[in-house]
Amino acid sequence: MPVISRGFRGRGSEGPSDRIPPGQHQVSDFPVLSAGPTPHTPLEEWTFTIEGGDTPVRWTWDEFQALPSEELTVDIHCVTKWSKLDTVWEGVSLDTLLEHVEHDAAYLLAFCDGGYTTNLPLEHTAGGKAWIAYRYDGEPLEPEHGGPARMLVPHLYFWKSAKWIRGFRLQDEDEPGFWEQNGYHILGDPWLEQRYWGD
Repeated sequence: MPVISRGFRGRGSEGPSDRIPPGQHQVSDFPVLSAGPTPHTPLEEWTFTIEGGDTPVRWTWDEFQALPSEELTVDIHCVTKWSKLDTVWEGVSLDTLLEHVEHDAAYLLAFCDGGYTTNLPLEHTAGGKAWIAYRYDGEPLEPEHGGPARMLVPHLYFWKSAKWIRGFRLQDEDEPGFWEQNGYHILGDPWLEQRYWGD
């Protein structure tokens, strides 16, 4: 599957060392990197589902918009070595979503339009660490950046912030997702430079 890369205009600057992880450089633009074509799901057909708990739960777009949301400003770090500081998002925290589900799982596998998947330990989503974001910089999230909604897990490399997300499955065992099966690290902590298998 080809990787699409748009909007990356150069190396950028080094940036503040307390906010730019090792091996990264700061950019002012917002590069677009995707594997495959950009999905365009009509909002009236969009749903978000959590599977793997005692009972599956599902929201329509309007129902999802009615959930308590948060606005947050975070730094993001791509495995291709760019970092963007002070990005502004709005979305629903996974803490809020998981209040609707009875489970004793330790992991999730996110699934998306276009067939993309990625895995996360639930300990890396709890306590205000992860969101389903649908607005960026005060505007609806554009499809090229993962709209109408994407995962946002800013403390990990940005491939974990899955674009075009449609839900996740709660699991007892960790299951590698798309990039993890193709050589990327199972977790992806940018401060530990966990880019690839063996890092």
